[in-house]
Amino acid sequence: MKHIISRRSFIKMFGLGITAASLSVSASLFENRDRSKKSNILFIAVDDMNDWIGPLANHLPHAKTPNLDRLAKKGVTFTNAHCAAPACHPSRLSVMTGVHPSRSGIINNVFTSKGKPTWRTGPDSGTGVLKDVVTISQHFRDHGYRAFGVGKIYHALQWWDGSECPGEDWDEYYPSAENPIPKWIRPELIPDKEAGLTEGRPLGARQLFGAKPLQIPEEQTSDYKVVEWAVSKLNEKHEDPFFLACGVFRPHIPWEVPQKYFDMYPLDKIQLPPHQKDDLKDAFSHGREAWHRWVLENDYWEILVQGYLASISYADAQIGKLLDGFEKSEYAEDTIIVLWSDHGMHIGEKENWEKFTLWEESTRVPYFFVVPGMTQSGSRCTSAVSLIDTYPTLCELTGLPIPKQCDGESLVPLLKDVTKKRSAPAVTSFGFYRGIVGHSVRSERWRYIKYSNGFEELYDHSEDINEYANLAGDKKYADVIKELSKYIPDYIIPSSTQKH
Repeated sequence: MKHIISRRSFIKMFGLGITAASLSVSASLFENRDRSKKSNILFIAVDDMNDWIGPLANHLPHAKTPNLDRLAKKGVTFTNAHCAAPACHPSRLSVMTGVHPSRSGIINNVFTSKGKPTWRTGPDSGTGVLKDVVTISQHFRDHGYRAFGVGKIYHALQWWDGSECPGEDWDEYYPSAENPIPKWIRPELIPDKEAGLTEGRPLGARQLFGAKPLQIPEEQTSDYKVVEWAVSKLNEKHEDPFFLACGVFRPHIPWEVPQKYFDMYPLDKIQLPPHQKDDLKDAFSHGREAWHRWVLENDYWEILVQGYLASISYADAQIGKLLDGFEKSEYAEDTIIVLWSDHGMHIGEKENWEKFTLWEESTRVPYFFVVPGMTQSGSRCTSAVSLIDTYPTLCELTGLPIPKQCDGESLVPLLKDVTKKRSAPAVTSFGFYRGIVGHSVRSERWRYIKYSNGFEELYDHSEDINEYANLAGDKKYADVIKELSKYIPDYIIPSSTQKH
């Protein structure tokens, strides 16, 4: 049975100039540094953050993110980075294991764990490929690191009593690997009927799909406590190098953050994201049009845009607190920083909300690397890259062996020279309703999507950044589709494994 062709395998097969030797650490990588001591790693995960942030600026006026702007000025921004799956669980799992979802079979969210992850051997273990994998935190522990975690790194939700985080792979986790998100406080919720809204709000009466200011001190919010704990670890004396993972939950729904972040975006100044009427006429139906109908019939679009922008700025402020603590610590000169979001976010584009599609709004993510002695301040790389490249990249940067399980490709050549080009594109996979599986191939110019029911989509980003015009039916693009089709995984996950 065939599986996805990994970036490493493709490069080896087609001789694109990257050899196994080039994947090992060069003695010249960290010039003028003490090579006897391994670099620490600050590993920052953000939930549901799309490309509206300042360094990517795909919404005007874009979100106010001074701290992400500040991070971008420190190192490399990957402007064409994509998740391996447009959902929390499969995306995060692929980052932490290096295994692409199309090979593991984990292509949807799951909610079955009650204190013990099910992705290794349980009912959600897919193909069984992950049974014996070594997670990135454990890999670094195996090579002399101490691994600390806080907040959402693996799949978890503020209202779900469970997590897919393997606690045994960490030296310390706060509050716990089983329930990694601190207690959250919600605003007073008025029933929709009393508020004059129609029935049928997505996710029901708990108003998890909604936006409302919090009237509490910021210090009482969940992500503040997460960052506070991470900073406390940076203030400790560590004899061994550390891998510190910090997961910020916002801007995940519900968009409930302190009032001051809503005040940054007056409702009468809100602009809707670019959108086109009847945009789904030549595209695959994602099955969430009812969400958009509810938003429109209640005149709620601007309210939700405001809430999402406020939540992005709140998350940015927490990242700023983390960067402040990091810069004041004794580890600021010898620590690698990587920040990533697990996937993007639709805010009404293509009549969709949240993620769960294979279009740009779902797959494109913020992705930053700061490597002392290597990355150039404020540099930007436009090559298509994938979040599954994170594991092998951190291994090469720190001199650790790259496990054979990794499907990604080290980003070190791009970190050293952002003008280098990659031939292998970014592949994203997802399981839709009715057992349909889809795969997206994103190159520097093109996005090609193929679904297991035979439907195809092709978008030219040199002329159509919003992916309005599906070109797949035009014969003059047959050669483009033929070339991009080489990267579509042969393995189609059986419908019995679908979890939506």
